Amino acid sequence: MDINEVLALVGGHVDSELLLRNEYLAAENEILGSRFPGRLLLTRAERVRLARLGKRLGRKALREIGCIVQPDTVLRWYRDLIAKKFDGSKSRKYSGWGYDRIAGSLLNLGHILSDQAVGDILKRNGIPPAPKRGSTWADFIEKHEHVISATDFFTVEVVEPEGLRTIYVHFVIQIASRRVHLAGLTSHPNAAWMQKVARELTAPGCFLEGQQFLIHDRDSKFCRTFRTIVESAGVQSVRLPPRSPDLNAFAERWIGSIKRECLSGFLVIGEKALHMIISEFLAHYHGERNHQGVGNRLLFPENVLGDHGTIATPERLGGKLKYYYREAA
Repeated sequence: MDINEVLALVGGHVDSELLLRNEYLAAENEILGSRFPGRLLLTRAERVRLARLGKRLGRKALREIGCIVQPDTVLRWYRDLIAKKFDGSKSRKYSGWGYDRIAGSLLNLGHILSDQAVGDILKRNGIPPAPKRGSTWADFIEKHEHVISATDFFTVEVVEPEGLRTIYVHFVIQIASRRVHLAGLTSHPNAAWMQKVARELTAPGCFLEGQQFLIHDRDSKFCRTFRTIVESAGVQSVRLPPRSPDLNAFAERWIGSIKRECLSGFLVIGEKALHMIISEFLAHYHGERNHQGVGNRLLFPENVLGDHGTIATPERLGGKLKYYYREAA
């Protein structure tokens, strides 16, 4: 299969049907809009749904496909939705301050009251103090980051003689060090494959040694067998709430990095090529790429850096990944 056939194959499978579907939906929307020239009353749930989708599309796309609601209206709905989401004033039935803080502020005004007196006044008026603040997810991560790892999957479409094939890429990242381990590539991440991966990750001297928690989403690929093997090695499996990618932010950020900085620039021919590309990116990520989250430094530099030596510019993947440093004199 030559390169022209490959490009034709990718274009035909990925783009044509999607473009045709979009064109059909735009035409259908236009026809529906012409049948209802007056104002169309929408329920709150319908406005919320359109607002969320419209925000993701953006104003330009809304102008091209929207028919029943103006783009500015959809985006205004979204702004209102976000404002109400974080506005708890209507449901707040407690003081925002504790007894001590209120007493301290009154002292600044020349009124001497004990915290107990403040509490009595609030209670007589049916206002309890601010609730005790529990530990947040961020607190948990910060306190335990040296013993927490996170795991996730992402997919890559690779080109093979039979057509496109979806490859699932499974990885694990240690939160404190940001070290990433490629757990495996497969087209079928079934229970048997996940069992094998779990045993490899928890074997003596392997990636999860010394870790106490492994956080992951509720994807069915993280099956009971996988979790049981991990926990039998002393690593607690922490399943995140549904639809909460922000709670697995370190893994999500790494997925964004490898896709944006590396995979987006390649047409991947086969699984072996994908493995090679990811391995090269991991070497660059660990030893040649500065990380803002850890003081904008290199994680595990392999080269001895100097201040006055010759500037070296090693490259990987044909120049897609570059690294600049001064060689030690």
